[in-house]
Amino acid sequence: MQITLVILKPSAVQRGILGEVTTRFEKKGIQIVGMKMVRLDDKILAEHYAHLLNKPFYGRIKDSMQASPVVVMALKGIDVVNAVRKLAGVTNGREAQPGTIRGDYSMSVQENIVHAADSPEAAATELKRFFSEGEIFDYTSHLTPYFYANDEL
Repeated sequence: MQITLVILKPSAVQRGILGEVTTRFEKKGIQIVGMKMVRLDDKILAEHYAHLLNKPFYGRIKDSMQASPVVVMALKGIDVVNAVRKLAGVTNGREAQPGTIRGDYSMSVQENIVHAADSPEAAATELKRFFSEGEIFDYTSHLTPYFYANDEL
């Protein structure tokens, strides 16, 4: 099974929809194995968005991501990186399909509710960035057999 990172952005925190968004993952059958609320400082944002540091819109991203604390989550499941990205929808909320998190809750390319790692490699890097050893838990969910066929596990 894979583990991926999701950040519930300030747009989710400020709008009071953390529970609704988290429930979407749980109802899909994705297991939460780590979760905490944090404030993102300049250093961690520069590291996380290193590929965008020289873009003219980086300041807008930084301001947005520091508007309030965020919730970082470690999510586990089979092909979970892909499953989470499909649940999240495309980056621009105006273009995201209804039924996706962004399609249902966002009208913005920036204030788009969630960040989701885009590959297993990125997920591994991002999980190390936001979680310390011992903050991601390995436990058996007794509902797993109801989300996966026995030959998928």
